[in-house]
Amino acid sequence: MKAVVLAVDDRFWVVEMAEPVPGAGEVAIRVAYAGVQYGDVLVRAGHFPVSRPFVPGFEAAGEIVAVGEGVAETRLGEQVAALVGGGAYAEVVTAPAALAINADRVDPREAAGFGWVTPTAYDLINSVAAVTPGDSVLIHAAAGGVGSQAAQFAAAAGAARIVGVVGNADQVEYAHGFGYHQVLVREEFPDALAGETFDAILDPIGGPTRLANLERLAPHGRIVAYGNIATFEPVTVSTNDLLARGQSLMTYNSNLASQTSPRKLADSATRAMSLVADGSVRIDITAEYDLGDVETAIANLEGGTTRGKSVVRVG
Repeated sequence: MKAVVLAVDDRFWVVEMAEPVPGAGEVAIRVAYAGVQYGDVLVRAGHFPVSRPFVPGFEAAGEIVAVGEGVAETRLGEQVAALVGGGAYAEVVTAPAALAINADRVDPREAAGFGWVTPTAYDLINSVAAVTPGDSVLIHAAAGGVGSQAAQFAAAAGAARIVGVVGNADQVEYAHGFGYHQVLVREEFPDALAGETFDAILDPIGGPTRLANLERLAPHGRIVAYGNIATFEPVTVSTNDLLARGQSLMTYNSNLASQTSPRKLADSATRAMSLVADGSVRIDITAEYDLGDVETAIANLEGGTTRGKSVVRVG
């Protein structure tokens, strides 16, 4: 089969390799499309230690063509969106059966865009930040894959006000299309908000932005940190100050959840998939690449020029 490998020279190469065989509790998927996500950037930068050559790609959509021990043969032929620990930029990938989410009612291209971002956005809003009717919500990286869907989930949860922050002025109008009431450019944050505070804040940025978010958190508000796009430098927060205002600083790590609570993550993903299938939530695929263009796809994501979701056409 054809696959993309990240080599020791930090380059991506298309190579021929043997098809993987599913182990116990796994399925093999013939990949139609693979989603591009920030984990690809982190692997290349060395933040996720992997042995090279490594087949990247963490989101796959396609048909189950083989099952391992303990997996029902009735799943053969099922169309799925799979959350994997690598290997999606290949014609066949193996995945935990629990994290191969039924996508029979969703186009394979859209199913690849579903990937990790849709269940992440769902859990950030519904499970961690626990947004309820009347809440005000602030979402950073509002034009990205998670941000564009988190706004929709927040609206579905009854949020009264949803404000987004984007990286540049070209993304403002695009973000507005997902239901944001106001969209700020990063340089405008937080000054343009004056004294406004929020019940829930989603923060994948880190560093000084995380501290600025604390200043915009309402009493009993919740900040959810789920990434460090700007910097991996640690941020120190006083729990005494949080306690005095009844505030919470929480984290969300979908990769860890896939290892420790795969059934719980699968349940969230299934709920999110149903909302995509019935049209309640829109996944915006803005770019499609060939296998040979994976390097460009990842560079565009890292450079902040990507809007919505990008996919790679494999099958």
